[in-house]
Amino acid sequence: MGKIIAIANQKGGVGKTTTSVNLAASLGVLEKKVLLIDADPQANASSGLGIDVNTVEIGTYQIIEHSNTPKEAVMKCSAPNLDVIPSHIDLVAIEIELVDKVDREYMLKKALESIKDEYDYIIIDCAPSLGLLTLNALTAADSVIIPIQCEYFALEGLGKLLNTIKSIQKIHNPDLDIEGLLLTMFDSRLRLSNQVVEEVQKHFNDMVFETIIQRNVKLSEAPSFGESIINYDATSKGANNYLQLAHEIIKKNSK
Repeated sequence: MGKIIAIANQKGGVGKTTTSVNLAASLGVLEKKVLLIDADPQANASSGLGIDVNTVEIGTYQIIEHSNTPKEAVMKCSAPNLDVIPSHIDLVAIEIELVDKVDREYMLKKALESIKDEYDYIIIDCAPSLGLLTLNALTAADSVIIPIQCEYFALEGLGKLLNTIKSIQKIHNPDLDIEGLLLTMFDSRLRLSNQVVEEVQKHFNDMVFETIIQRNVKLSEAPSFGESIINYDATSKGANNYLQLAHEIIKKNSK
């Protein structure tokens, strides 16, 4: 049975999509069968893997709405062992459309039941908000990875997200675990980056991944070529970081 991992943080620009795409691709390279679900209306995870989002007819919107099955929405990409359910700007409307639906928080969970067993890992790239879309992702997920940028406002909003996770555990998904806090955009030359790492590790101990994602030009370039960092430059620091993270997750889940 596949493990569903949501990548969530209501703050934008912390490396959610970069992590979703490159972790999914790294797990694929390590011979795990992976599905990446783009649950962000900006559709950056989809375009970052070379999918033309303007041509998407069946995607996350349709599977949450239950007008199509996940199987019908799956698209192939150039990364090995990796399938994608793409997003489209239409997804913006889903928050409004779900408001008066019964069990609106469980729409994605129900949709994924038919496909969950076909993958080792299902990664959900969440929107930078704590709205219904993210709530659906966290209700469907077995665990959540929280990317934290190694910058001044890193911990701002983290308490709010952790409270949201607690209330989801209480009301909608008692089995939801925190897979780990992932430090991203780390620059070893900056004292501030090192201070943030120390603070997070001191406060959250074992909840923090050993792997730290370093700031890397190649990571920023890869999406413009529609490729994961593994396909774009497998020898780069960014590729090594995400492969290390994938190894860490596989090891953690094989216990």
